[in-house]
Amino acid sequence: MKKVFFLLSTFSVFTGWTQQEAPEGRQINIVYGANFTKDENQFPGASIFSKDDERQVQFEHQGADLWCDVAVFYAQENKLKAIGNVRLQQGDSIEMNSGKLDYEGNTRLARAFENVDLSDGQMTLTTDTLYFDREKQQSFYNTGGKVVDSVNVLTSKIGTYFMEIKKVKFQDSVHIDNPEYIIDSEELHYYRVSKNAYMYGPSTIVGEDYTIYCERGFYDTKIEQGYGVKNTKINYGNRIIVGDSVYFDKVASFASATNNIQVTDTINQGVIRAHYAEVFKEKDSVFATKRAVAINLVEQDSLYIHGDTLMVTGQPEARVLRAFRNAKFFKTGLSGKCDSIHSEERTGITQLITDPIMWNVDNQMTGDSIHLISNMETEELDSLRVIDNAFIIAFDTIGKTGYNQAKGKDLFGKFIDNELKIVDLVKNTEVIYYMYNDENELIGIDKTICSKIRLEMANNDIEDITFFINPDGDIFPEKDLPQESRKLKGFIWRGDERILSKEDIFDEDDNTIELVRIRGIDTSIDIDQEERERSGGENQGSPPGPPNTQAILPKTPIVKKSDNGR
Repeated sequence: MKKVFFLLSTFSVFTGWTQQEAPEGRQINIVYGANFTKDENQFPGASIFSKDDERQVQFEHQGADLWCDVAVFYAQENKLKAIGNVRLQQGDSIEMNSGKLDYEGNTRLARAFENVDLSDGQMTLTTDTLYFDREKQQSFYNTGGKVVDSVNVLTSKIGTYFMEIKKVKFQDSVHIDNPEYIIDSEELHYYRVSKNAYMYGPSTIVGEDYTIYCERGFYDTKIEQGYGVKNTKINYGNRIIVGDSVYFDKVASFASATNNIQVTDTINQGVIRAHYAEVFKEKDSVFATKRAVAINLVEQDSLYIHGDTLMVTGQPEARVLRAFRNAKFFKTGLSGKCDSIHSEERTGITQLITDPIMWNVDNQMTGDSIHLISNMETEELDSLRVIDNAFIIAFDTIGKTGYNQAKGKDLFGKFIDNELKIVDLVKNTEVIYYMYNDENELIGIDKTICSKIRLEMANNDIEDITFFINPDGDIFPEKDLPQESRKLKGFIWRGDERILSKEDIFDEDDNTIELVRIRGIDTSIDIDQEERERSGGENQGSPPGPPNTQAILPKTPIVKKSDNGR
């Protein structure tokens, strides 16, 4: 009793010293002083307390209790040094343990060092030095730390824990270990309750069958679902997806992208570009729209296929490409358009369906259906079929007044070294052909009908014509063949529609698409507010769902700014 009385008397004096120094209600209070001494040489002005056989020294300050083996207490400055088995308890949840701790009562700032760990009951943070601001309810380390919760182990060189919202901001060499994936980032904000992560700077997520890179993004670490909105790239099975905004859902085996997208087939080396795309991993398929174009290498030359909507389905050896509505294609020396295009890897057949038209250099070809057939071994163009109402027209580039024409029920062409060399027209064939001598003087106009016509081509122009089975016709002097007789029935010249470059496959509507504004790329957004909205209600912690594939409307993900205002 004498020891306790002495301590209380001593601290009544200390309290008198510090009433003017410490703000009202900020005085550090002793709960259990145990052994008391002073050492003016080493700790001038301080009172030293040490544990006894019963218990440790204990102090209390504004809702927090502190225990230690030895305490050096500066009453006038309202601060203390705690040494040995230090434990700071705040409320029912926050507990911090360390070898040593410095505490400022006026500012409620603590610095803990030597084997520091801080826990809130669900998460444990360990480091060698931790700064704890009880005024702001934040703790901070800058010498490396680790956070362990129920599913993740997170490490970084710098970290700040915001206790009220249960968020940790990790900076510099951030690393997350999870049994299902690994995350590395320059900066990552992690919400402990929802397990949501917001990434800034170069960040990589490596899962079992995917790799995601982004420089700003969101990731739900519980269900492996998220998105990136800056320099995002996903390696997803045998496809690489890049775009302004890329969404990923492991459970649904689904990814989508919005604005400036490129989807690369790493096996077949095909590329799809668009402003909206969806990838279904289990079905091995891609859906793309908004200025969509598929690019494939044919005979060391790029083939561009465009449609309002593109779909690629099937396994790598049996890919099927479909271009729907307003379909067009272009490669050097060959182009065309129709309502839809169907191209099959397994058969090597590309079909132009519904009102097709094709240009082989200057030769215009039309029919009810047009098929291009590739050689499966060499992957070069092999042959051409125009089925029903086949019609080929070429402007007479010498006389510049007429058109060379040939028609029949069907047309069969043969490509050699990437050039159309032989054209056979069969059944009810007709021809009108302007004939010239070596001096380019018009000899006459050949007008003939027969059962079959063969056109032999050189430099993409007719070099020779052979008529088969009862040809009936003549070569007319120009003056003897009226203008109205110089066109075969069904003649329609569509030269103004000819596709002369890869840019011509796009219409004005394609070139004036207004891109979706991706929030979070160049706008400052409060991610704490976003997290409150995201984590509220029954779907706590769930990120935005995948885009509405029925309406083909991209659902724009949102990424908010970090605490430093980005």
